Amino acid sequence: MTAMIMHSSSMNLPVAASHRFWQNSLAAGLAVALHAAVAALLVLGWSVEKPAAEAARVLRTQWVVLPAPAPEAAAPAPLEPVAAQPVESVPAPAEMPRPEAAKPIPDPSLQARKLEQAALARKRVEEHKREQQARQQRERVENERRAEHERHLQEAQQAAEQQRQARQADELARQHQAEQARLAAADSRSYQPLSKQAPDYPQRALDKGLEGDCTVEYSVTPDGRIDNPKVLDGCHPLFIRPSLAAAQGFRYQPRIVDGKAVTVPAVRNTFHYRIK
Repeated sequence: MTAMIMHSSSMNLPVAASHRFWQNSLAAGLAVALHAAVAALLVLGWSVEKPAAEAARVLRTQWVVLPAPAPEAAAPAPLEPVAAQPVESVPAPAEMPRPEAAKPIPDPSLQARKLEQAALARKRVEEHKREQQARQQRERVENERRAEHERHLQEAQQAAEQQRQARQADELARQHQAEQARLAAADSRSYQPLSKQAPDYPQRALDKGLEGDCTVEYSVTPDGRIDNPKVLDGCHPLFIRPSLAAAQGFRYQPRIVDGKAVTVPAVRNTFHYRIK
């Protein structure tokens, strides 16, 4: 802090001396108060951390010596300048260990509520499981009932199909028999013997004047002979014996099928008995 005073011949010397005294007293008082405050803070444990990049601040004062005043004005004794003491850094106190946090005491009501909720959740899970098992059981029973119904339907359809096939087989058999009979009749008409003789007219029939027809059915063996002759219905008893005797004398040419002689069944021949 620098104070500059310019002297003038017109200034009053006593007034200037008194003014300089009060200025010097104020500066000295401020310096002493500042040092006392710093000392008090150090005693109370205040620490000043020195900035890393800034240098310590030092208060410097400079005194300007003025010429001696007039003898009638008693000047006060000059004060000696007090050098500012550098502020020493106080080490930071060691960090005290933190006490361990106390474990919270569980709330019994909260624990009971959690247990109740867990029991309720288990009960719901068990009920859901039982409902699912019951539903699966119902579905299994329904599937078994449906499978049984379908099996009965299939059996009924199979039985109906078998009956239909049996009827078709019977119908085919009847048609085959009818066709065989038709072929046999046609064959008997077209299959004529090589030689045959007319039967003898029964004397009793002549005496009674009886006339009629008698049909004889038989099989032709591979060698052309007659086998198992029989008289069909509608023949008069007097004409049976002569008709069978006449048929026994018939001879046929053998029937050849695929290069082999075969038996021809159901060959018929009708004898006509007429009186001329």
